[in-house]
Amino acid sequence: MDPGPVPGGARRTEEEIIALLRSRGPALVALSGGVDSSAVAALAHAAVGARAVAATVVSSAVSPREVEAAEEVARAVGLRLRLVAAEPLSDERYRANGADRCYRCRSVETRALRTVGEAEGVRQYLDGIHLDDLGDDRPGIAAMDQAGFFHPFVWASWTKDDVRRYARAAALPNWDRPSNACLASRVARGEAISRELLERIDRAEGEILDRGFRRVRVRVRGDRARVEVDRSEVPRLDDPALRAEITGALCRLGFVAVTFDPEGYLGRERLPVVR
Repeated sequence: MDPGPVPGGARRTEEEIIALLRSRGPALVALSGGVDSSAVAALAHAAVGARAVAATVVSSAVSPREVEAAEEVARAVGLRLRLVAAEPLSDERYRANGADRCYRCRSVETRALRTVGEAEGVRQYLDGIHLDDLGDDRPGIAAMDQAGFFHPFVWASWTKDDVRRYARAAALPNWDRPSNACLASRVARGEAISRELLERIDRAEGEILDRGFRRVRVRVRGDRARVEVDRSEVPRLDDPALRAEITGALCRLGFVAVTFDPEGYLGRERLPVVR
């Protein structure tokens, strides 16, 4: 049985996390390429060495940039990486994009990850969920719990700031990388999700990232798009020439209208308001 959260919310140290993971045996880490799962991957490798394996989901909902980030982290940590095909579009309720979309997606992914773990002789399944994640409505966490994934950072009472501090000290290549989410999170709830739509969103965000922005969301409703960038980068979008350039690039991808959110990315999923 998994240990529960620390009584009283006392924070555990890096050494205590490593000791716990070592006692639990061979590990599979669900490695997304983000800093949270990367930090868990580094701790798991420190705990059990070659008996740890990282597994990164490959699907239409995952940008190839995220897979590349996971590959870079695995190389930096010295961790063996398995790429695992797990297509949430195979689930009709996921494609319908209702309130349970994240749950349906994680259910597909965890089944595939556990299949890999069983073949690897894994005894513990790990993810990068931390205390700050628990304050949001995250149906995906319920799916991870049901699949038997353990959250070392919740057990250790670590927040996002704790994770980033550790990642920086461990010299992880993505310690300051902005957080990301699956491509489907850009689609207004209730609008059907398709492979073509997810590919269009990924290409649209790539167009903007290639212009030097660090964090980008292209929210869509129908064939309209709203661009969000990090709040610190919003002033760059005041340049009419740059806006016209981005608008043209997105229209060539099939969007009929493009707007720019004046508030920027606020760290939560929001329905597009496209005029």
